Order: sequence, then structure tokens, then C-alpha cells
Amino acid sequence: MLGVIKQKAGSTALNSSIIRQSLQRFRPSVSSVRSYAAAAKQMTVRDALNSALVEEMSADPKVFLMGEEVGEYQGAYKISKGLLEKFGPDRVLDTPITEAGFAGIGVGAAYYGLKPVVEFMTFNFSMQAIDHIINSAAKSNYMSAGQINVPIVFRGPNGAAAGVGAQHSQCYAAWFGSCPGLKVLTPYSSEDARGLLKAAIRDPDPVVFLENEMLYGESFPISEEALDSNFTLPIGKAKIEREGKHVTITAFSKMVGYALQAAEILSKEGISAEVINLRSIRPLDRATINASVRKTNRLVTVEEGLPQHGVGAEICMSVVEESFAYLDAPIERIAGADVPMPYAATLERIAVPQVEDIVRAAKRACYRAVSLAAAA
Repeated sequence: MLGVIKQKAGSTALNSSIIRQSLQRFRPSVSSVRSYAAAAKQMTVRDALNSALVEEMSADPKVFLMGEEVGEYQGAYKISKGLLEKFGPDRVLDTPITEAGFAGIGVGAAYYGLKPVVEFMTFNFSMQAIDHIINSAAKSNYMSAGQINVPIVFRGPNGAAAGVGAQHSQCYAAWFGSCPGLKVLTPYSSEDARGLLKAAIRDPDPVVFLENEMLYGESFPISEEALDSNFTLPIGKAKIEREGKHVTITAFSKMVGYALQAAEILSKEGISAEVINLRSIRPLDRATINASVRKTNRLVTVEEGLPQHGVGAEICMSVVEESFAYLDAPIERIAGADVPMPYAATLERIAVPQVEDIVRAAKRACYRAVSLAAAA
């Protein structure tokens, strides 16, 4: 394989026709307080992702998009709207329903120096391609002693939507976050979506980019700086969405919005909550988290994924290792119920963290409510 890969230096102008020929084999006859600097306009997360793709594909001919229904249908969630018309079928490739097939083709293209953006219609379908993501993309740089870079982005909606059952409601932040060689990003706002996706496409290593279906239509203020074509956000750096002094709340993706709502409710009861938008799961911004905990002396972690071996568990361990002496209360961990996602709407709501769960946890951490153990 190395003999083939060494040819990539002279193959930067590789025609996408090679990719299309490979695909053809598979084809049968998708603040409260926010520091948005001088926000001048609103933009949906959908439009933010779309604009990031347009700009990066315009700036670099090696960037291309592939996935189910990304071309003619313009994406299952219309993230790729207008891209086929603008860039043509050589750079916006509709694939058959074979995640293992097109993920593998994407990794091979990245070996040759192209920059594929592989869309999964939902990250639940990435299970069909996990061998290529983990064993081919994530490990090649290490196993080749740095000779092979794999500049590929795997993106799509992640986590619970609404009424789509157990197989389509999983959060993969902890799954992929445990794998060395991957970078795992979880945007919340439109600024996050633009800045992080552009950074992911430019990164020389494989990036898992976990979006949220429920946020696509949400509008957020966006600054002129974030609208600049050169705007990127640093991978591995969290953002303090709201400053506070009594309790730290960490969250990512859709849960950031819930945490901000909880912080607003808590403020009316005299509790000042600091909300951290993680943005990056791997690498994790341990420095920002620990600095906040050393200030507030309390921590609540929030995620919609499963609790065991979750992102919150890793954050808890980081704080115990680095800031245990600063804690004035036990850490509170809010996560999804430890069950497959129920289909019934009433049970589904119970299985996913709600704003009131965060409020109660913060109150417990601040000794404003009777603990669950004491009430038992």
C-alpha cells in the first residue's frame, strides 16, 4: 500500500473520474450571554454548513462531497443545496446506499491527497462504515509513521431527533471520541457550524463532524468576522457561552441550548451558572473546563448520549485528576437514560435530558435542593 501512497505527491490534480469509476461498480442498473462579536445578522445552522461547503470547495479544487442524495436531491436535510449545480457531478457525487463502499472510496481518495467530505444521512448509518473510519482513516497516520495523512471529513446528523426509534437516535460523540487518530467536533450555533466545518475540511487528519438534525433550522446571530471566507475556529478549544461564578455546566451540540435555558432559570433564583460549549470532544479542552471548575467549585455535565463511558464521565475524571481539591460538592452528571431510545413520545422525552433536569442538578450542586440520596 505504501508504494501506491507515495505516488500521491504527484497526483494532487487527480481527476474525480477515478472516484466516479469506483462508485460505478457499486451503482445499481443523501444569554443569555453569547460572545458573538458585533452580530449583524441571523443565519440558520443549515445555511452556515452550506456556505462553509461552498467556500471550501470554491477555494480548493481537491475538496469534494459524496454521499446518499447529496446531489440531485440536494441532501436529505438540504445542506448541499445548490452544490451540484455550482460544482458539477465530478465534485458532488451521489452514491448508492452502501456506506461501507463510499466511506472506503473516500478514505482511498484522501490517501491520494484529495479532501473528501463524506455525508452520512444519519450517523447511525456510520456503523456500516466504522471499519473504514476507525481502521483505515484513524490509524493510517500512526501506522505509517507519519507518511500518510488522511484529510477526510465524515459529517451528518447525530443524536436523538424525534420519533425515529432506537436505531436512529444514537449519539456517537463518546463512540468516536474514544478513538486515537480521530478529531471529533460537535457544533451548536451557526458560528460553530461555519468555523468548525471549514477547520475540519482544512485539517490534515480525519474529522468526525457530528451535527444535530433538530438544530438545522435554528437561527443564531452571526458576526461579520464569522462570515469572512477565511474564518475558522480552532479545533480542541471550547467556548464559554455564559460566564458565571457558582456552578459550571458543560454541554455540546443541542444540549448547549438547554444549558443556557437552565442558566437563565437559575439566575432568577440567585445561582450564577457558567455554561461551556465544548465544541470539540476529541481533543477535549480540559484546560477551559478545569479553569472554570476552579472558579465555580461545582460541575454539572450534560449530554444526550448514554451515561456509561460517556463524554460526561471523561470530563468528571479530568476534573477529579486535576481539580479535585477545588470541588465544594459532588459532580452532577446528566445524560440520556441507559436504555435504547423508546419510540413512544412520552417515553422518549423521559429518556433524553430536559432543561428541568439541568436546573435540578445545578441546585443539588449548590445545595439548594435535597439530594436524591437524602430523599431515598
